[in-house]
Amino acid sequence: MDAWRGQIGGNPSSSLIRCREELVTLYYPSSLPSSASFEVLKMYTSRKKIHKDKDVEPTEFEESVAQAFFDLENTNTDLKSDLKDLYINSAIQIDVSGGRKAVVIHVPYRLRKSFRKVHVKLVRELEKKFSGKDVILIATRRILRPPKKGSAVQRPRSRTLTAVHEAMLEDIVLPAEIVGKRTRYRIDGSKMMKILLDPKERNNTEYKLETFSAVYRKLAGKDVVFEFPATEA
Repeated sequence: MDAWRGQIGGNPSSSLIRCREELVTLYYPSSLPSSASFEVLKMYTSRKKIHKDKDVEPTEFEESVAQAFFDLENTNTDLKSDLKDLYINSAIQIDVSGGRKAVVIHVPYRLRKSFRKVHVKLVRELEKKFSGKDVILIATRRILRPPKKGSAVQRPRSRTLTAVHEAMLEDIVLPAEIVGKRTRYRIDGSKMMKILLDPKERNNTEYKLETFSAVYRKLAGKDVVFEFPATEA
């Protein structure tokens, strides 16, 4: 590996590919066709960046997201050290209006602060890899059922449905912060929540407002509109 490091130069992506090809030759010299060997190695490298509960096998799409994390760690000098100990739990695609799609990535709750430190740079690079798709990072949280009547067990507030949905809202709109909430009641009795975002992050989030709504509707089953407060003339 040290010899490879000394030879790496030029385009980091092509260097990474050359290293992979050399690994394929080293570990799979004749037992598999080169294309099959490369896929085996690709699966191995992607699995390092995704940890699912109960040893559940990742989907093909989840492996592609994990591979994107692995590639960024090995080719992007700005993110390399930050991504070294980071991994994901799951990933799905969600339909957004206009035929667009969003990539929703769930990350370990205990690593949420580390992900937030690199949120803007990481999302920007992931959106380049998944061209045309907005990327949303959400911490994995579990909702606990209310304890049975008379039970001595107390449920932490952070595990209630309301608390988890509120925390999910905060994750979805990152790097913006929520500065206000309003509830609008429709004629049919249903209600819609309006979320006001800090305009300081308008440039990083304004193009995603419809995506925010679609993702929250899919994950929480609630209609929410995101917007920035009106500015005074």
